Amino acid sequence: MLTLCMPLTCKRTKTVKREDGTEQEEQFAFTHFSLRPLWFTLAQTEGKDYQPASLPEWSEGTALAALKIEREEFETMDGHTQGYAKRGRKIAVSPVAALPLKTLFHEIAHAILHCDQGDMSDTDQAPRSVAEVEAEAVALLCCEALSLPGAEFSRGYVTVRFM
Repeated sequence: MLTLCMPLTCKRTKTVKREDGTEQEEQFAFTHFSLRPLWFTLAQTEGKDYQPASLPEWSEGTALAALKIEREEFETMDGHTQGYAKRGRKIAVSPVAALPLKTLFHEIAHAILHCDQGDMSDTDQAPRSVAEVEAEAVALLCCEALSLPGAEFSRGYVTVRFM
């Protein structure tokens, strides 16, 4: 059995004396750690060998339909732009994008998370750096989950932004 050291956040109240001599109840939070021996590895169990459920094949069309996102023709002439997202849940990916699926996931994230705030194309004013990191983190998770190329570039981008 494994023991994990788990952080637990608690709230308490304490009586604080003010400068004028009156007392007031004040709430404060603190973290303490608890050892929980409630965990085990799969190898420590008995029974048939574990068979993970098979995942259905990923389909761009199914994903875009489920998310209510429309993919449109890429229209910008800027050779540095890999893709963009517009209001109304519209996205485009350059036909010469280096990693088209990673770029697709990145733009899907912008369409869902950020396009209420305006277009997120590279030709507009530079988007907030946080929005870019969020979109790239989504691309990283999608590429990793689907075993697609591009995760190493996304991981590098996100890591550099947080250093």
